[in-house]
Amino acid sequence: MAFSLSFIIGIIGNVVSILVFASPMTTFWKVIKKKSTDRYKVVPYITTLLCTSLWTFYGLLKPGGLLIMTVNGAGAIFQFTYVTLFLLYCPQDKKVKTAKLVAVLDIGFLGSVIAVTLLLLNKNLQLTFTGFLCAALTIGMYASPLAAMRTVIKTKSVEYMPFLLSFFLFLNAGVWSVYSLLIGDFFIGISNAIGFLLGSAQLILYSMYKNKSKLQKQVKISTNDGAIIEVSAYKEDDAEEEKSLKQGKVMSKNKSLPRPPVNRLYSLEKLMRTLSWGPYGIHSTLPQDQDDIEEDLP
Repeated sequence: MAFSLSFIIGIIGNVVSILVFASPMTTFWKVIKKKSTDRYKVVPYITTLLCTSLWTFYGLLKPGGLLIMTVNGAGAIFQFTYVTLFLLYCPQDKKVKTAKLVAVLDIGFLGSVIAVTLLLLNKNLQLTFTGFLCAALTIGMYASPLAAMRTVIKTKSVEYMPFLLSFFLFLNAGVWSVYSLLIGDFFIGISNAIGFLLGSAQLILYSMYKNKSKLQKQVKISTNDGAIIEVSAYKEDDAEEEKSLKQGKVMSKNKSLPRPPVNRLYSLEKLMRTLSWGPYGIHSTLPQDQDDIEEDLP
């Protein structure tokens, strides 16, 4: 019964993990359409390729590690595809830097680990050595959203921490934590338990700040005759923003407020639209779907 339950949980873990691995597909579809990587950052995909490749090797070494091998093998294929697409569409200077990083981490380091494990370590140490490396890399990956959590606390807005991504990472870590308990695997357990705690913290932050994402700002605009108009700017979607602008025009007519000159540098509508973007809205740097906070490869 324990075996069958662990197998079912492992299958569920495979499905959830593959959904997480597939989430950047929309981002790279946009890259293909634009034939440009813009500000997207390739480092997370290179490190995830290394991590999934090591876990695949761990699954090969571990007796009964079929489900570990299948999910991470699929993940490695996804990450390899993303890195290849990045190399195809990134600028020439980034191509060289990216290729060097891939050569060092995904070929050099990975090959060295496999060689040392198979050639220098005995059977009893092979799984332990690989497991420690896999766990350390996975903990580092689960800890990467800490920067986004800091941004949420600082801005009191969940705009920069997508709910679905946080939820699936939380679910993924939870499922694999249960799986590790059923099969008694310390390395899978410790890394995913930490991921589960961090995922829980993200969801708690989301629930705390989801209603505070509309930021109100009071802005005073001077008109030619010395009158002052106060404008409230909120983070709204396009439909709400358009409605607000229309209402603003009606109020303006009813109160007979003077119109700004035609040649004014920023019209009221442009100013309100600018204010509604928020601190990161002007440059789209997150990996869309997750990807809007990404920056250039250093």
